[in-house]
Amino acid sequence: MDSLIRIHEMDNVAVATGAIPAGTRLNVGDGDVTAREEIPAGHKIALRTIKEGENVIKYGFPIGHAKRDIGAGEWVHTHNTASNLSGLKEYTYQPVHCHEGQEEAASFMGYVRGDGSVGVRNEVWIVPTVGCVNGIAEAIEDLARAEMPQGVERVCAYTHPYGCSQLGGDHEMTQKALCGLIRHPNAAGVLVLGLGCENNQIDSLKEVLGPYDPKRVRFLVCQQVEDEITEGLAIVRELMKDAAEYKREKVPASKLVIGLKCGGSDGFSGITANPLLGSLVEKLTAQGGSAMLTEVPEMFGAETILMNRCRDEETFGKTVKLINDFKEYFMRYGEKINENPSPGNKKGGITTLEEKSLGCVQKGGRAPVEDVLEYGEPIHEKGLSLLQAPGNDLVASTALAISGAQMVLFTTGRGTPFGCPVPTAKIATQQDIATRKSGWIDFSAGPLLEGKSMKEETEKLFEYVLKVASGEEKPKSEKLSKRNLAIFKDGVTL
Repeated sequence: MDSLIRIHEMDNVAVATGAIPAGTRLNVGDGDVTAREEIPAGHKIALRTIKEGENVIKYGFPIGHAKRDIGAGEWVHTHNTASNLSGLKEYTYQPVHCHEGQEEAASFMGYVRGDGSVGVRNEVWIVPTVGCVNGIAEAIEDLARAEMPQGVERVCAYTHPYGCSQLGGDHEMTQKALCGLIRHPNAAGVLVLGLGCENNQIDSLKEVLGPYDPKRVRFLVCQQVEDEITEGLAIVRELMKDAAEYKREKVPASKLVIGLKCGGSDGFSGITANPLLGSLVEKLTAQGGSAMLTEVPEMFGAETILMNRCRDEETFGKTVKLINDFKEYFMRYGEKINENPSPGNKKGGITTLEEKSLGCVQKGGRAPVEDVLEYGEPIHEKGLSLLQAPGNDLVASTALAISGAQMVLFTTGRGTPFGCPVPTAKIATQQDIATRKSGWIDFSAGPLLEGKSMKEETEKLFEYVLKVASGEEKPKSEKLSKRNLAIFKDGVTL
């Protein structure tokens, strides 16, 4: 394994594949550089002198500028590099050729619902309209789990603290999120559990939900019955009975919708795991499947790459609005738009938001951008869509689920155990984290650092995805709590 990886020929920095002691002489292909100080694994070393104010280049793009002169062989990180990001920008559509190949048709064993959608799990969900009935939802869940019939994979209550004392758009976000869960094809049946006096009245929620199958979706208002647990359990029993009638059947991979997410990143995220997901997306979309890319703040600094891959000027305009609206959201609260990498990201080697973004967008590969979705909006188009949501792991993953992702592929260089309402598989950036946190990690992109080909590893990951979709494999997070329901909040609480 090489000691340094120079990603693009224009780069003036390279990434250390392992910790490099001071004084080590290293070959970078077109010359040598000597480390002036210890360079941690996943961090950057200057390949030549970078003058104060000059751009630091990685992936062939600026990731910031030097705060002072940086000598060849120096460690390049937050102490000597700063972001270039500022406020709103104007953009010009400069379309580029996108990857639109053809692939031999693949299939998986899924659950075909009455509306033609396909689930990869056969579960019964309890969705509270308001946090006040969380305890009731959990009590019904516990009782129902004890009598699940064969064929029902899980009963789960998705508790949350919202649904009352919210105003305007903030209240609408909660309603969109809950309706996304109610519609989700991984749920064979849904009990919507209300209190009766909350802002989020069931009648108004139904208006947002639109048409629904009354056999699949049932409603209960707790204040209107004497014993809400007995009544709720009776409804869930009926839903479980109906759910048990569903059987897995062979469906084409074109029915898959994959959510893409990264978190706890490191210096290898943009070299191994994220490009691996990008290669998978190219393979999936070539079969007519779909993927969603979110984490809008982690597009800042790399947004033009996505904009120029938009299928037409209308989609380009929606992408410009997506980026600038999110910048305005930051600015509205007096926050800087270039403050993003977490302490864990920085420890892993990520210096600026641009660097995080340039690695992050690689999860979309070279697929054309077909559509742009607002938070809570169901996916409409086949191919790659961009989705409005923040970078927060739980909020963004939940957003992918409520917009229709049947599973989420989550790349990480630090490791994380969480799961969202749909199967959430963790892909490690390097083998060390996959080995140390084997109870969290489902797939390792580490072999890419050891000389394995991207094509070979893409085939392995695609096979794993089909097995997860077919229920043959379960991500490790499914063994833990699935109750994590993090709704995007932007407003006043009364």
